[in-house]
Amino acid sequence: MSYGIPSAEPSAQVPVCPRHPDRPSYVRCQRCGRPACPDCQRAAAVGFQCVDCVNETRRTTPDVRTVYGGAVATGRPMVTFAIIAVCAILQVLQFIVPNQGVYQALAFANIYAEPKYGEFEPWRMLTSAFLHSPDNLLHILLNMYTLWIFGQALEPVLGRVRFLALFLVSAFGGSEGYLLLTPLYVPGQQLFGVVGASGAIFGLFGAMLLVQRQRGGDTRQLWVLIAINGVIGFLVPEIAWQAHLGGLITGGLSAAVLVYTPRGPRQGLIQAAGLAAVVVLLVALAWARVTL
Repeated sequence: MSYGIPSAEPSAQVPVCPRHPDRPSYVRCQRCGRPACPDCQRAAAVGFQCVDCVNETRRTTPDVRTVYGGAVATGRPMVTFAIIAVCAILQVLQFIVPNQGVYQALAFANIYAEPKYGEFEPWRMLTSAFLHSPDNLLHILLNMYTLWIFGQALEPVLGRVRFLALFLVSAFGGSEGYLLLTPLYVPGQQLFGVVGASGAIFGLFGAMLLVQRQRGGDTRQLWVLIAINGVIGFLVPEIAWQAHLGGLITGGLSAAVLVYTPRGPRQGLIQAAGLAAVVVLLVALAWARVTL
């Protein structure tokens, strides 16, 4: 009797990744059961899913939206923190750049909206909102604290994109209020520059007022806050109450667009068109002011 070495049976087929057939893959997707190589695995609540199942879930799962159409963003109000960071960086740069270079480049004054003097630089109506007086640290501290308080309330409700749009349009409206309610610069007169986020923050006041009203909340404290800050603008020198008023009105108009647009598939489009209409109105008023 001879004893030989038994021949090897054909081994079972090695599972391979459908996306990468050259890679053996012993981990299977918890959803579809197909093999998935390390590059195609995505961690799931239990085990792993393949990248195809993850993408399919994203396509079929509707986006979670706030009541005003914004994408729900959990965690910290990142847009609010970003605005505060920009303001803080510019404040520091004012102490570093010589000859008031930052102030001269970003501040707004009515001369910069007067084309016949050759200084038509309308972007200053927006950039000035991110700049604050280098000689008064209380200016930036109070504005940033108020922005932090209202940003935490409004950014999650509106969504980050809508909140940023509200802030920027309100900032523009603040400069617009100063432009419309103060005399245009005439050579030989003293020139006053306007800086600060106060106009945009008053826009947040107006927006918060409409949000509270639309949601059935108590607005009495907001009215008191707006009244107190409005009176301070008249009593304390070197405060541009015109910018506060412009920001408040613009913020209210912008918030009305965001808050009262009916929910539906065209909500975002209607809101974008409404905010664009507010901006067009501001531009038209500014143009009429400096040309008529």
